[in-house]
Amino acid sequence: MSETANHPSVVSRQPADGPFEPLPEAVVRARGDFSLVWLIPLVAVLIGGWLAVKTFAERGPVITIEFKTASGLAAGQTKVKFKDVDVGQVTAIDVSSDLKTVIVTAELKPGFTDFLTENTRFWVERPRVTLSGVSGLGTLLSGAFIALDPGTVGQARRDFLGLEEPPLFTTAEPGQRFVLRSPTLGSLNIGSPVAYRQIQVGQVVGYALDADGQAVSIEIFVSSPQDRLVSANTRFWNASGIDFSLSAAGISVDTQSLLSVLIGGVSFDTPETIDAARPTEPQPLSTAGSAPPLFHLYPSREAAYAKTYSRKERYLLFFKGSVRGLSIGAPVLLK
Repeated sequence: MSETANHPSVVSRQPADGPFEPLPEAVVRARGDFSLVWLIPLVAVLIGGWLAVKTFAERGPVITIEFKTASGLAAGQTKVKFKDVDVGQVTAIDVSSDLKTVIVTAELKPGFTDFLTENTRFWVERPRVTLSGVSGLGTLLSGAFIALDPGTVGQARRDFLGLEEPPLFTTAEPGQRFVLRSPTLGSLNIGSPVAYRQIQVGQVVGYALDADGQAVSIEIFVSSPQDRLVSANTRFWNASGIDFSLSAAGISVDTQSLLSVLIGGVSFDTPETIDAARPTEPQPLSTAGSAPPLFHLYPSREAAYAKTYSRKERYLLFFKGSVRGLSIGAPVLLK
């Protein structure tokens, strides 16, 4: 047997003009278990995971706001603004389970996490025309947006009840709240001016009937620094309309500004006949703070300036003649 027969893997060829020559053999080498090609998908997975973690960490708080209607709001378009600066965006709008309200979901910037408390307020800014003024005209071109009034006092929250009307003052505005009690509301309404010596220094921000139904509590806000003019002896009176009285002393007419005549108003002052007491301490604007100071609302300026005496003596007089011309409130004169 020839030599080539013992090695079947070697193929020989016999050229026409020479001896037999063996062909070169292929060398088989085993590959390793790891290849540099696998680094590409591994790096891609690591980068994707890092981006996902970073996006989640930088994501702002997600809140829900309940409104009666979603008029002017659109998911993915309506902005959430604070002082006309974009701080978030509406992401979804759904109807509540009882079909009475709408639930607006919005995502805010991370920096507003600490300002979402039970005293934070939201409302939809739209064009509004009232007797006290015009507001929201800028939304005619930019469209409606959700306005934010942050609160730092109170427990943290993520679900809120939106206001139907914008508040007359924000938590950032310095000033004080006061509560006036009156037998009737009269012509006062939300937005009615509060004046000091016929200069507007505040507004009526709310009113409610007392639990016993015997009086009306009217809440007012006086801006700073005029709120320091209110002391324990300050008297408030209803300055609405025109006060007209006819008595034995003659005709008395008292009127305030034209705005107060049209929509009502409140005035206050500390009469000089009363010793000025220490000004009331500022009260926090949030509901979590102390209750605002309480004052009586007099029906007119004359009633507010009426002298009061700590010591009083009462007499019963009998006249034999006519008492025509006397009436309740007639002065008693000495000399």
